[in-house]
Amino acid sequence: MRNVYVLGTGMVKFGRYPDRDIPDLGGEAALMALNDAGIGIKDVEFMACGNLYQANGMVGQRILKEIGLTGIPVVNVANACATGSTAFREAYVAVASGMYEIAMAVGVEQMGKRGLLGGIGGGGSDPAYATEGRLGSGLMPAVFAQAGLEHMRKYGTTLEHFAQISVKSHKHATRNPYAQYRNEVSLADVLNARMVAYPNTLYMCCPTGDGAAAAIVVSEAKLKQLAGGRKRPRVAASILTTDPWTDRDLTLPDVNTLTKQAAKKAYDTAGIGPKDIALTELHDCFATAEVLHYENLMLCGEGEAGKFIDEGGGKHPDLGGKAPVNVSGGLLSKGHPLGATGVANLCEVAWHLTEDPRAKERQVPNAKAGMAHVIGLASACTINILTM
Repeated sequence: MRNVYVLGTGMVKFGRYPDRDIPDLGGEAALMALNDAGIGIKDVEFMACGNLYQANGMVGQRILKEIGLTGIPVVNVANACATGSTAFREAYVAVASGMYEIAMAVGVEQMGKRGLLGGIGGGGSDPAYATEGRLGSGLMPAVFAQAGLEHMRKYGTTLEHFAQISVKSHKHATRNPYAQYRNEVSLADVLNARMVAYPNTLYMCCPTGDGAAAAIVVSEAKLKQLAGGRKRPRVAASILTTDPWTDRDLTLPDVNTLTKQAAKKAYDTAGIGPKDIALTELHDCFATAEVLHYENLMLCGEGEAGKFIDEGGGKHPDLGGKAPVNVSGGLLSKGHPLGATGVANLCEVAWHLTEDPRAKERQVPNAKAGMAHVIGLASACTINILTM
């Protein structure tokens, strides 16, 4: 496989756009990425488009109707919350394999206030397999609440630990003009907010909304030709895993195992370790998820997430800490338009590695390696590591 580089990125501010549509949002992000890369749509040889709610709607082709129909191959991707990051991986593989020199990934979603994914329990419409109403709930707030409660029982993690995640993410988002919500909240605000699914209160749950992001990936030869001396991050690892067989998966989602396996593969492929990662954009759909993924991504030891938060006055995962996490504000504040999330995470990492002005207010200093992680139940996990 050849070296692949991120030449250009673009992102539409996450929010709600009732007067716009999917091709409009996706097209804007694509044009931003093309402009950042210094190329036109005629230069792109392959496109992968991630969208979930209109998965059968040929979204990639509709975006090209907005920005230029050139006859290139388009792959439309749907992979739960990992939809956008899987589209990025498709573009990466297209170039890494040697089949194409320039590829584009676009992630886009228009959710409005639509939410509460799940409820079937992973068994489709067959009541013999549905866990809804039997083993808690299959709705996402409940699934990740159950996972958080298990961590509390096993390791003594507290409600305050989870609440501090929300405080951190909201604080980070005040520095991100692309975030859906940019309001700072106190620990008391988070703890006293309406309980959605214990231990997750309202501020510990990601919002729904609309958004789009895009990335242009190129071969090393094209980078030398097009970058004009600008340094661009290399895709050091692009990993996709699914759940291995476990007893648990017969009844309840396992939000940990596939991430642990993906993380090991990603570090091995990139030839670096967790201590080399300057920043991580991980899938904090709920505050409980972020705590679990500290351990799954090996940012701290097994069962040590609470200690990781407490040490240094809770500053380790903060901007300025030893392992900054979700300096964009994360899904909790930046927002989570499903198809766009994975590409947006990669945009954030790329901006820090290149000291792009779009990350200026929250720049992680001297960042040489960053990681973007997304998990989609049931189940897909992507981990992409970018390095300079």
